[in-house]
Amino acid sequence: MRVGRREAGATLRLSCWKLCKGCHLGLALALSMVLLLGLVLPPANAQNDTEPIVLEGKCLVVCDSNPSSDGAITSSLGISVRSGSAKVAFSATRSTNHEPSEMSNRTMTIYFDQVLVNIGNHFDLASSAFVAPRKGIYSFSFHVVKVYNRQTIQVSLMQNNYPVISAFAGDQDVTREAASNGVLLHMERADKVHLRLERGNLMGGWKYSTFSGFLVFPL
Repeated sequence: MRVGRREAGATLRLSCWKLCKGCHLGLALALSMVLLLGLVLPPANAQNDTEPIVLEGKCLVVCDSNPSSDGAITSSLGISVRSGSAKVAFSATRSTNHEPSEMSNRTMTIYFDQVLVNIGNHFDLASSAFVAPRKGIYSFSFHVVKVYNRQTIQVSLMQNNYPVISAFAGDQDVTREAASNGVLLHMERADKVHLRLERGNLMGGWKYSTFSGFLVFPL
């Protein structure tokens, strides 16, 4: 009988321990749910969205976000997200021949009369110049075809009226000879880029002359 009582007591104590353990687990689960609800529901006395939410003396989240100069959104947590305004690209063509004279084009600028792409509207068709909306690395390319044989054409890409790169075609036996080039440029905000015809005459029919560029990434 004594052995039976001991076994029964041990069984009872084990059952109580399991029950208490279950109570602790339930209590922990309930506390977790309360904390979770506290995270989801901010306190009603928060003054504005730029202040951190504080519960029991601990900062949980910061809701401050400020637009950076390059069109991205940078949060207080250091997370940067590019906005749609950071997209910059253009492509223009010329549909007529370019045979400049001192009276008609003293700057020797190559003008384009049709824009195929102008995301951001930073390519001005009237001046045929691209104006950088922000500091960054930009990619530019151009392709031109000469009108006559036995002549040489030379085209320069100008950044703020200074030649950066050039291309030429000078085979005397080829009439429809092409010249092209491309470059990456480090540009500041409001820098300008355009094409200048140094020598020769360009063919424009069927859109042989093209000028394109886009923002690779802001700095």
